[in-house]
Amino acid sequence: MATERYNPRASEPKWQKAWDEAQLFATKNDAPGDKYYVLEMFPYPSGRIHMGHVRNYTMGDVVARYKRAKGFNVLHPMGWDAFGLPAENAARDNKVNPRDWTYANIATMKGQLKTMGLSLDWAREFATCDPSYYRHQQKMFLDFWKSGLVERKTAKVNWDPVDMTVLANEQVIDGRGWRSGAPVEMRDLTQWFFKITTMAQDLLDGLDTLDRWPEKVKLMQSNWIGRSEGLQIRWKLDPATAPDGETELEVYTTRPDTIFGASFMAIAADHPLARKAAQNNPELAAFIEEVRRTGTSAAALETAEKKGFDTGIRVVHPFDENWTLPVHVANFVLMDYGTGAIFGCPSGDQRDLDFANKYGLPVVPVVMPEGADAATFQITEEAYTDDGVMINSRFLDGMKPTQAFDEVAMRLSGETLGNRPQGERKVQFRLRDWLISRQRYWGCPIPVIHCDDCGAVPVPAEQLPVLLPDEVSFEKPGNPLDHHPTWKHVDCPQCGKAARRDTDTMDTFVDSSWYFARFTDPWNETQPTDLAHVDGPNGWLPVNQYIGGIEHAILHLLYSRFFARAMKATGHLNTVEEPFEGLFTQGMVVHETYRLGSGANGAWVTPAEIRIEESDGKRRATLLSSGEDVEIGSIEKMSKSKKNVVDPDDIIASYGADTARWFMLSDSPPERDVIWTEAGVEGAHRFVQRVWRLIGEAGPALTGVAPAASGDGEAAAISRIAHKTIKAVGEDIERLGFNKAVARLYELVNALSPQVANAGSADAASRAAMREAVEALIKMIAPMMPHLAEECWQVIGGAGMVANQPWPGFDAALVVDDEIVLPVQINGKKRGDLTIARNADQSSVQAAALALDFVQKALEGQSPRKVIIVPQRIVNVVI
Repeated sequence: MATERYNPRASEPKWQKAWDEAQLFATKNDAPGDKYYVLEMFPYPSGRIHMGHVRNYTMGDVVARYKRAKGFNVLHPMGWDAFGLPAENAARDNKVNPRDWTYANIATMKGQLKTMGLSLDWAREFATCDPSYYRHQQKMFLDFWKSGLVERKTAKVNWDPVDMTVLANEQVIDGRGWRSGAPVEMRDLTQWFFKITTMAQDLLDGLDTLDRWPEKVKLMQSNWIGRSEGLQIRWKLDPATAPDGETELEVYTTRPDTIFGASFMAIAADHPLARKAAQNNPELAAFIEEVRRTGTSAAALETAEKKGFDTGIRVVHPFDENWTLPVHVANFVLMDYGTGAIFGCPSGDQRDLDFANKYGLPVVPVVMPEGADAATFQITEEAYTDDGVMINSRFLDGMKPTQAFDEVAMRLSGETLGNRPQGERKVQFRLRDWLISRQRYWGCPIPVIHCDDCGAVPVPAEQLPVLLPDEVSFEKPGNPLDHHPTWKHVDCPQCGKAARRDTDTMDTFVDSSWYFARFTDPWNETQPTDLAHVDGPNGWLPVNQYIGGIEHAILHLLYSRFFARAMKATGHLNTVEEPFEGLFTQGMVVHETYRLGSGANGAWVTPAEIRIEESDGKRRATLLSSGEDVEIGSIEKMSKSKKNVVDPDDIIASYGADTARWFMLSDSPPERDVIWTEAGVEGAHRFVQRVWRLIGEAGPALTGVAPAASGDGEAAAISRIAHKTIKAVGEDIERLGFNKAVARLYELVNALSPQVANAGSADAASRAAMREAVEALIKMIAPMMPHLAEECWQVIGGAGMVANQPWPGFDAALVVDDEIVLPVQINGKKRGDLTIARNADQSSVQAAALALDFVQKALEGQSPRKVIIVPQRIVNVVI
């Protein structure tokens, strides 16, 4: 009997070594069994793993180990999202090469991940900063370019003045750079773009096929793609006010039904008409320059103060030659959305109403709620945006807005301005092309050479990869590649004259947009993918289960979906367009915060620095070093800034990896945040020791006993709870309901403990059922606590390693409940329930129902008029 406590410090390294030596998790592409690809979003090598990594990778590991036990050929790889600005910042601050910093961090984090006992195929490991990886990324860039999916153009871009690089729209959060937090500026630069807009409708339609994606993620992507159906309207300029050569203003609107509520036009600061009007208007020119300096993303402008400048230009209303409206330059209109011009209907749009009220423009209500009085209905401080009935709209009055939309579209499509219809139905998308140029060193070089005679020329395939220079200086602001004395100077591949390399590098989101495909055959030296292995009948894609944070709902996931389509179009995928069949977004790991002293000025303190004591239901925290009181604050996401982080190394050293894994799985539903508490971890560790004691008792008592299920006598109870648990835990893992699976295993251990304690006096059938149940328990905890499971497997004399054992099967006859619960009604109203044997006959059901306390009370000693029994459904006592 194993009486000593389970020692994870001895056990866990031993089994990790055994798995490595056996190459247990090295996946062969041609191995037998159906393929199953489970992948967690790979980490950035920042230097240390955190508890969020522990939770994320534990979940994926449970799925991988479970599917392997179910007979699948499982691919579960790991790599590193290794390019990015933090490495450059570290290089600048610490005087180290970004490459050295990155690979040192990878080595540290890989060691940490290995202590978790993850069933990863490390043979497929790569970092996106490996030239062997990014050479293929450069090849795909050139293939995309050749196929028309890449474009170089001058455009207004988001400029981060701190990181000194451009940002995609998706990387501007509340008007600030997603990494630096600096207010973003707008600049005109010539940049490289992936033409994701060419696939906007397909990306939108594809969301309908993603049945195993969270609805909130699909909604976020749908909103970002932003499909809208509207009308492109051409408004004639009043000739008396129009600048020379200008005759019309084109506007896209989704609400042409509100055209009679229009009171102004608003155009972007960089609209051609605005620039033309500013040529002879210094005040307008100054306003435009102010907007250019402060303008940022569309999201930021939604909350910014709305400002405008009346250009003096007026447009003629399409349905009334005598009605003209003023044209304002406005800071909330962007040139790259729609046509860079809108018509403002203040009564139906809050932004337009705020603008109109600020500048004293008319507000004419044109839609009112059904049943309201058109004579008295007004709009003052709050726009009316709901459905209703058209008013103050001439020939549209009385119509519903949808009918009015069609009427305006029909009439304007029949009118011409110049040689074109004055109105045309049009579909627009909010989505913009993906700007990938970044002015920094530590990224994938763009494989293009610029020649004064030949223009932009692709680097020949045989010269790939374009390598980053080893020696680089970060002393000057801006892009180190642009400042490099030799790297950018090269001969043109076409004419041989002196030329320049493109000194921009690719957005790091490019690196992570196809890594899942590279994992399918990372040894391929000639192509990014091997079509025999990447997808199709014998391929790995799509990823069956992808796991990662909700923060990547738009950026990474949308870009990856585009990349899969682009790779298919250029011959790097066979048929797959959706790279991730199933997506799961796990919650964060959160923790209490602690401050020395009180108030906002108190210094943050780490959990490791304090002691918490509880007395009379109150918790008190003190500093370990001095005994000073520490204020217990709110529960928040673990962050270095608030010091409420728990180091995974400390937890694993103190309790073992299995305890950390078990706690992460058991504490809450996986899609919700998990609150890390010392008490919770200690509880998980107690369960580890309890399982160890149970198996220690079972080993000697059940030695030599052949496992067998039983459907009769006392043994049946053991078999039933075991088989029900096998069925339920498997279903829970399939649904990623890890916390539910954990709860069922607690119940099984509770049920087995007294049985095992009395195994010596049990009959042969009960011991056989116990043996089967104990083996099943070990196999079921193996995906969650793999090291403990291996030790337990040895204690009971199991052959080989439990990681190689198949998932236990269950007998369908043993998982059917012997008892059922029937609702009992009195005169058609439910009053309670009756628990009775499933095979009880009708007379037994009636007798049991009539004996219930609440039925006896209702009968008051009388006999019922009738008892209606619907077998195994319901009992109704009629009095």
